[in-house]
Amino acid sequence: MAIPTGEILPNPEGRDLVITRSLGLPIEQVWGRLTDPDLTAGWYGTWQGEPGTGNTIQVQMRFEEGEPWTEMHIDDCTPPLHLGLSSADQIGLWRMEVSLLDTGASTQVRLVHHLTSEYQLAEIERIGPGWEYYADMFVAACTNTERPDFADYYPALARHYRQ
Repeated sequence: MAIPTGEILPNPEGRDLVITRSLGLPIEQVWGRLTDPDLTAGWYGTWQGEPGTGNTIQVQMRFEEGEPWTEMHIDDCTPPLHLGLSSADQIGLWRMEVSLLDTGASTQVRLVHHLTSEYQLAEIERIGPGWEYYADMFVAACTNTERPDFADYYPALARHYRQ
């Protein structure tokens, strides 16, 4: 079973879900796994379009039911330190960021999902375990280890996020 690591922290606009991981890999290698469409396919899904701040790309969510494609706006792309993305659907705006920090011995990965709506706050018991799963999928892809099983995350971690 997975261990919950995410925190819900206040921000000036509401709350953020923050999940961190540490990888004993160079920051450039971690950035490649985060942004190269051939490599993102192994932990989230591939994408198509022109990379860069201000552009919109199409992302296939490979590990979701039906493997749907969704449009994402690149709010910020500052290699190899920061990637900010947003998407909108019938539920509202979804904003997330991933920041990388080279500590010398490892690369710190910090995922922030800005909880931008009452719906997202109400659904945190599903959203939190989902991002824990994707964070561990990312680690598995970076380290060439076995992918986690989503059944170990939900509903097992839901209680952590309800609190």
